Amino acid sequence: MRTLIAALALASVPVIMTAGVQAQGVDDTTLMEDANALFDPIPHVVPAVDDNAVTKEKIELGRMLFFDPRLSSSHLLSCNTCHNLAMGGDDNLETSIGHGWQAGPRNSPTVYNAVLNIAQFWDGRAADLREQAKGPIQAGVEMNSKPDLVVQTLQSMPEYVDHFQRAFPNVVDPVTFDNLARAIEAFEATLITPASPFDQYLEGNPNALTAQEKRGLVTFIDTGCASCHAGVNIGGQAYYPFGVIEQPGADILPLEDKGRFAVTETATDEYVFRAPTLRNVALTEPYFHAGRVWDLRQAVAVMGVSQLGEELNDQQIDDIVAFLKTLTGEMPDVEVPQLPPSTANTPRPTPMTDQ
Repeated sequence: MRTLIAALALASVPVIMTAGVQAQGVDDTTLMEDANALFDPIPHVVPAVDDNAVTKEKIELGRMLFFDPRLSSSHLLSCNTCHNLAMGGDDNLETSIGHGWQAGPRNSPTVYNAVLNIAQFWDGRAADLREQAKGPIQAGVEMNSKPDLVVQTLQSMPEYVDHFQRAFPNVVDPVTFDNLARAIEAFEATLITPASPFDQYLEGNPNALTAQEKRGLVTFIDTGCASCHAGVNIGGQAYYPFGVIEQPGADILPLEDKGRFAVTETATDEYVFRAPTLRNVALTEPYFHAGRVWDLRQAVAVMGVSQLGEELNDQQIDDIVAFLKTLTGEMPDVEVPQLPPSTANTPRPTPMTDQ
């Protein structure tokens, strides 16, 4: 039944079959039209965020908080620990390492372009980046802190209090856990990566892609990859079973992690996950929610069998991988902030003892 429902879900997404494909190349006019019907380029401006004006004061405060390890009880782990902006916006680990050197249950998704996703986390349990920011701080397996402790820590540093007052003016008590999340959300909204070669192609430059990359785009569309990975983020917009046609083995799909089922408790959501963005995918290995696949070629082959029911040949895989590498955009310039010094009133760290 799950496979049937997934197939119907896929059928609801239009797959445009490209025309004019030749052995020696492609018809750029037709391919650009087809691609623009399925995809959108990353915007060159910071996207608006619902109910949270993205001001320069919030961005600056959010940047400081993103890099501050004192949001964790150990004073060792920051948002940037698992979403390293120098490493594709994730940590390039199978699963992230948190408090007490515990391994988390899932691979860390990239924070780049996350503002463009329909929801956050692999199972979509956070509606937006604001809600997502609160989760890891409180999770025992991650930063292992509590809202009251975080607020106490921030209030102990006058410079932080000043930053909160500027970011949230005319508020009696601006240093709150919710405002912390709003500031981090505002900063993360700036972490977009426009001007990838593929975006330049979408915008009308036929020379932005090589012949192989164009063949990869054609194959990506024609085989059905774009059914789940479309839109501005080349994914991130809907939920699908991992194994629409055939579930991977437990070495790739751990049976104990039933995905979105834990959120909805609906039987048809077993092993359903939000389709990840493929933006900058060449930088974010290992792949899938369990982080068990380290090679992009293997990941493409697994998707062919499990999601499309097709054994892709070497040429198809090579071409798709070549196309996926064109999704690497221009990274924003992010300066590591100078953080306020702790004071005598700043709570002391909890040791990172084994659990």
